[in-house]
Amino acid sequence: MDNSDAMKALFIITNAGFGDLVVDIARECGARGATIINARGTANTLLKKSLLGISYDPEKEIIISLVSEETANKIMGTLPEKAGANSPANGLCFCLPVDKTTTINKLYLDSD
Repeated sequence: MDNSDAMKALFIITNAGFGDLVVDIARECGARGATIINARGTANTLLKKSLLGISYDPEKEIIISLVSEETANKIMGTLPEKAGANSPANGLCFCLPVDKTTTINKLYLDSD
């Protein structure tokens, strides 16, 4: 697909364990699916956690979804209330424009 008709790559960063909640919210708003990536935060050293005297960086999850501009606006309007900075998820969301999209599974279908 050369013309993606205002598609957006939506990135949502949350505390670990809240990825499924965010995907559920996105699906309710019209997203077809998402990818959840485990990550590690490198925020201010004052925010580092400690367990038995051992410091560790807070675990994060990054949820990525390719959606229409309309769906992205719905998700971004809903997330702050249910999984935003004032919730245990401490979510942050941003989106980037997508110029082109294509599928990669057709490469496997054409091979012998």
